[in-house]
Amino acid sequence: MKCNRITVITCTITAIILGCIALWLFTPGGLRRAPPLSGQTLDGHMLELAQLRGRPVLVVFWATTCSSCIEEMPHLIELYREFNPKGLEIIGVAMGYDPPEQVRNLVKQQKIPFPIMLDTQENIALKFDNIQLTPTSVLISPDGQIRRYLVGLLDMAKLRDRIQEML
Repeated sequence: MKCNRITVITCTITAIILGCIALWLFTPGGLRRAPPLSGQTLDGHMLELAQLRGRPVLVVFWATTCSSCIEEMPHLIELYREFNPKGLEIIGVAMGYDPPEQVRNLVKQQKIPFPIMLDTQENIALKFDNIQLTPTSVLISPDGQIRRYLVGLLDMAKLRDRIQEML
């Protein structure tokens, strides 16, 4: 019986340690600093993530050929209009394989109000852990820490709550 108790305690301690390590490794976004992001927006302005310090930032990687991205766009526009006056910034990053003219047409058609960057050299996606799937959204806190990596359609209610907490 004594052997079983020691085995149970050892297994419990091991499970707790492994659970803590897994939580630390696999927490979406973790608590690490966002990589530098800089580039030219579609309207010709230079944009650097560093100049947005002090504000929450949602970086959205998307493509014109991604039906989920297109489905999500009106919700992002609504989110931007609601929270940008309070401090939120959204930056859209068009994937490197997306034809620039196609991106420009969609931005014009959807009347996207937030800045859009073309990642033609795929430098931005690479810096953000080599993002390949769209949509992928990265929520960055005002102090520049990545708080969440979100792959797929956003849960807008949860995202709104997170943004509210940061404002």
